[in-house]
Amino acid sequence: MPHNAATSSNAILSQSLWYVAPECAEIRSESLAPLPHQFLRVRALFGSLSRGTESLIYRGLVPESEYSRMAAPWMGGTFPFPVKYGYSNVGLVEEGPTEWLGQRVFALQPHQTLYQADMQNVVLLPEKVSSERAVLAANMETALNAVWDATPGPGDRIVVVGGGVVGCLIAYLCGHLPSAEVTLVDINPERATIARQLGVNFSLPEAAPSDCDVVFHCSASAAGLATAMMAAGDEATVLEMSWYGDRQVQAPLGGAFHSRQIRLQSSQVGHVAASHRPRWTHRRRLQAAINMLHDPRLDVLLEPAVHFSDLPDRLPDLLGTRSTALCCLIRYP
Repeated sequence: MPHNAATSSNAILSQSLWYVAPECAEIRSESLAPLPHQFLRVRALFGSLSRGTESLIYRGLVPESEYSRMAAPWMGGTFPFPVKYGYSNVGLVEEGPTEWLGQRVFALQPHQTLYQADMQNVVLLPEKVSSERAVLAANMETALNAVWDATPGPGDRIVVVGGGVVGCLIAYLCGHLPSAEVTLVDINPERATIARQLGVNFSLPEAAPSDCDVVFHCSASAAGLATAMMAAGDEATVLEMSWYGDRQVQAPLGGAFHSRQIRLQSSQVGHVAASHRPRWTHRRRLQAAINMLHDPRLDVLLEPAVHFSDLPDRLPDLLGTRSTALCCLIRYP
């Protein structure tokens, strides 16, 4: 049932999705304060669910030690519940400075129909990027940061284990390296079609390439991590992109791990990669990621849109452990 805040008759209302208990969510209404100077009021057009992160939040599996680090930039509430979460919101500016009116913007805002943000915290969308595809901005930013962390190069043999949205975007970016051999590895054979459309190879885990120069692990599973470690060549880097919440995961550090001097490294989008940190801000990185979404081939990652008002009822399927959905697109009124 929606939760309605007490409001005056002329209040401007926004509706937002709140995770309120393990595997339970609801839509709440809230009134917005008067618009501050140099702020924009934005009406949402599209958004997306982050299946990896939000599945853990939905189930209440965020470790207490990570409460502060896992907080999204404009999250409402506190972990574990209730929280207003999300970081993908594409909308249309309907109030603010004249030059902003009617402009499409992306912001790291929760799932809500209307929000207010400082102009410094939104990014204008270029005409060549559709509003639907722009919801991939935060995922592309994560993928870009991962590529910076792992530093693959032209001609490298590169494997990406885990064909979720971030894994597919990493494979897509690496596929632009001249003469690089890029393979997306996943347990779902249907990901082969997506890999082909993104211009990279595909393999099931049992046939994954070996002796690779760079390996990205994005499957959030112990089996996937083992596949990634087996694919790495001598002195190669395995970049761990998965976040496991409060789960303990067995890492295969026996066998030839030490003798082959394989490097296991984590990557997290909360920090600009060390190689770029002296020169790049988070805003510059996000703008670059958005500009990389010009390719219509990336639409293959978008699932059919779910209406915002249907989210509480659809979340069990969208965030369920058996779901094979990629980017869960949200359509706002």
